[in-house]
Amino acid sequence: MSVQLKEKYVKSPLNYVGGKHKLLPQILPLFPEKIGTFIDVFAGGCNVAANVDAEVTIINDKQAQVVDLIEYIYSRSIDELLRELDAIIESYQLSKTNKEGYLKLRADYNTGNVSPQMFYALVTHSFNNQIRFNQSGGFNMPFGKDRSSFNPMLRERFIRFKETLDEKSLSLRIGDFRDLELDSYGNDRFVYCDPPYLITTAAYNESGGWSEQDERDLYEWLDSINESGIKFALSNVIEHKGRTNDILTEWSRKYSTHNLSISYANSNYRSSNRDSVTREVLITNY
Repeated sequence: MSVQLKEKYVKSPLNYVGGKHKLLPQILPLFPEKIGTFIDVFAGGCNVAANVDAEVTIINDKQAQVVDLIEYIYSRSIDELLRELDAIIESYQLSKTNKEGYLKLRADYNTGNVSPQMFYALVTHSFNNQIRFNQSGGFNMPFGKDRSSFNPMLRERFIRFKETLDEKSLSLRIGDFRDLELDSYGNDRFVYCDPPYLITTAAYNESGGWSEQDERDLYEWLDSINESGIKFALSNVIEHKGRTNDILTEWSRKYSTHNLSISYANSNYRSSNRDSVTREVLITNY
């Protein structure tokens, strides 16, 4: 494309492992030209939802803290957002080197001060700006020493992301894909799924966070969507580090499979073996 990636597509201020920002030039041209209601079922950091042109955008995710943060960003003015975030950073003296301030913030957050602005201040100073919760629900990413801060680049990304959300008609939902009632949404519905990848290991998929049963349930759910005449697209990985997702391979034969060229330079599930094959795909029913 003639337009550089950073100019054409908005990048989320949340750093999700496997986030789709780098793949947007390949994914978005494969989406329908006209989308009335765009339903991002596993929205995560909203890299895809922020860049899709639709009359209405539905953002859904099971991670309540992330959905609450997106709603907070969407519902406040940029001046208010930055003022509150800067106040927290100043209060805890957060920086790339102040580990004690970060740990104090994390402790305060995990003992009840769970506001969206506290959560995002944590994320901006965590290792690689990533998100992870333990089984008790506590945020447990380590400090991003000499790496992570709310630096000018991230600040500008945050502002641009906010401005992009302001241009959209958003509806936000916290919940499992199995509970989504698509009949309640309007015409020209388009469903996009970027679930945890069964054959990879990342912060979002630790401790059995996504099982084979979840995988099968998702494909059964997408089959029912197809039978209802609703268009969908699914991002997933078929091969990774010598492993194959046989469930996906078998199911995908019913639909169209588009191979994607990937590069996850900052991904926890990338392979250290340069010769290893990771085959990421977009599967569509149209």
